[in-house]
Order: sequence, then structure tokens, then C-alpha cells
Amino acid sequence: MDTVNLAGVETSRFILGSNPFSGFGHQGVDRDLEMTRYYTTQRIKETLFEAEELGITTLLARTGSHMMRILLEYRDEGGKLQWFSQLIPDEGPLENHIRRAHSMNATACHIHGGVMDYLVAQNRTDEVKPLIDLIRELGMIAGIAGHSVRVFEWAEEHLDCDYYMCCYYNPSRRDERPEHVHGADEKYRPEDRDAMVKFIAHASRPVIHYKVLAAGRNDPAEAFSFAAQHLRDGDAVCVGVYLGDDNEMLRKDVELFEQAIAAKV
Repeated sequence: MDTVNLAGVETSRFILGSNPFSGFGHQGVDRDLEMTRYYTTQRIKETLFEAEELGITTLLARTGSHMMRILLEYRDEGGKLQWFSQLIPDEGPLENHIRRAHSMNATACHIHGGVMDYLVAQNRTDEVKPLIDLIRELGMIAGIAGHSVRVFEWAEEHLDCDYYMCCYYNPSRRDERPEHVHGADEKYRPEDRDAMVKFIAHASRPVIHYKVLAAGRNDPAEAFSFAAQHLRDGDAVCVGVYLGDDNEMLRKDVELFEQAIAAKV
């Protein structure tokens, strides 16, 4: 597995995402429920151990109580994936989530993309720096995520952080609320992807590229090839998998990604 130094942290270039583990399929309410039912604690732990066997070193997961409970069991059973933690806009103040991440030895911590979209849209960006400062004070590398290019354009001018989580698509605007709404009408526009990779090409921070598969809508071979062509030396991708569709999906995705990296011109 190809590795990179991302803001001083060694990580596999393929990072395992966790949205499907928490029932965020971005394919409708019924699909969300299907994923929630499929991904029992045992199945999630099995997926994490499979990721290790495939050479993946990093999990990106939410700071909610559901994933933290599973992480605790996984580690007690010998799990070794490092945790890049994602602050979520529920279950209390974000400062509490930062301390949760620290208590579970997270390597990195970043502000949720919906939260950043919302804060930038609402002109509440003064709330961002104190969160980044607290993350760093507790010994984690600090980042922000976002679905809109304007989030990162603002960050380039006003924020000192360690990494960006750049979403290839802006499927549902978060101008009025930061939370994802299950069943919301989502649009995956090619022009959004093009705009984001245009920004990434000149970004001053390393980038984790996410939703590269458009939440399962893109052909995997095309999606990984496109991502590979736009990965810079210190960049990585984050990909979640729903093994209920194909129990070999994780292995197949890793193989396609590695082939795309090898073929990069």
C-alpha cells in the first residue's frame, strides 16, 4: 500500500471512511436504514481488521458515541488503525468532541464539512480558529472539511491549519443548517468536482480527497483514475464501503486505486 506523509503523519494513501457504518449512504432513507441494519458492531470490526490486512493504516470516523464505542472494542481486540476524527454537529458542543477525540488517542481531528459550509455561509468564521487551537493544544493535527470551494478559499486567506478534507461534490447546501438530512435531495454535478480539483491543484495544505465515488454513483475505475490524476505528493483519498452490496468491495476498491496510482502519468 502506497503511503504519504500528510502534515507530518504517516498514513496509507487510501484511508478508510466510515459513513456507511453510521448509516450515511447519501442514497435515500431506505438505503441509510439498510446500511444501519447491515453494519452491526461485529461487521464493522471485521471490516476494520480487513482494512489492516490490505495495508490501510488509517480510519476516518466520527466522534459520535456509536463509532467511539466500536473503536474501543476494536482496539481492545488488538486493532491498530490510527484514527482521524471528524467533529460532528450533534451530541453537544464541538469542544467536547475535540476532548473525546483526544481521550481516545486520535491522531488527527477536523471540523465536519457541513459545519464549515454553515459557518462560512453564516459569516461565523470567528468560531473556527479557537477549535483549531484546541485540537493542536491537545496534540492532534488539525484540519477542516468542506463541500464548497468557498470554504477553502476562505481558509487560504484566514486560517492556519494542517490539512483540508475536500469533497468532490456539494450535493446539498448547508447554508441554513450544518447537519446532513437523511433523504435530502442530493445533486452530484461534474462541474463541482472540476471546481474542487482546480482548487486542490494550488492548495497550500495537504488534502484528503473524499466522496470521490459520488456516494456510489460513479464507476469505481473512472473515479479512482480521476482522483489519482489529481492527487499531489502529500494527498490521500478517503473511501467508505458498503459490503452488503459486495463483501469484496474493500479489496476491489484498494486494487483499483493502486492500479490508478500506478498508471498515473
